[in-house]
Amino acid sequence: MAHPPFAVTVDLVVLTVRSDELCVLLVRRGVEPFAGQDALPGGFVRPDEDLAAAAVRELAEETGLTVGHLEQLASYGAPDRDPRQRVVTVAHLALVPDQPAPTAGTDAEAARWAPVAGLSGLAFDHDRLLADGVERARAKLEYSALGTAFCPPSFTVAQLRRVYEVVWGRDLDPRNFHRKVTGTPGLLEPTGETTTRDGGRPAQLYRRGSADTLHPPLLRTDA
Repeated sequence: MAHPPFAVTVDLVVLTVRSDELCVLLVRRGVEPFAGQDALPGGFVRPDEDLAAAAVRELAEETGLTVGHLEQLASYGAPDRDPRQRVVTVAHLALVPDQPAPTAGTDAEAARWAPVAGLSGLAFDHDRLLADGVERARAKLEYSALGTAFCPPSFTVAQLRRVYEVVWGRDLDPRNFHRKVTGTPGLLEPTGETTTRDGGRPAQLYRRGSADTLHPPLLRTDA
């Protein structure tokens, strides 16, 4: 049986906390299909590159940004997801601190950070990719140290708590949160410095520690 031709693409769900909202990096497509419509950054994988290299290249070409860590989110291959031909995409997820404004390039007409809340109508099947990326981020905050990826190099517990609140979409008890994150071995390391940027009394500054996982996990149901 003859196998029909198909192409491979990469798409990127890049999330940050910006202006106290969970935001995603979007581009406005400058070419068909879906010209003028918002989409996640991404594009076709070249014959001589692997998936990770393609994701880094497409992000830089379309938005002018780079990220420190990308992880594969999932693969999507519905036969009709791209009107041009059969296309399988491998979505990647990145969680980053607040970034500069992106600069559109290649086939992107514009690029911007957009609040995730209420966002819909993205090109292709990118609404689904975004929803899956947001849920992955929410879940990983429960059992990993990935929440610190949204923070600057040094941060207060209040700043970290606000990351959890924004990503999870709920308020957390400050004392319980402080007790749990400072009591998790290896999660946070004191810098020995303090700041008053959160207002009130000076607050201890921390950096990410060596732990990759939270034990016990910080569950959304009992945070």
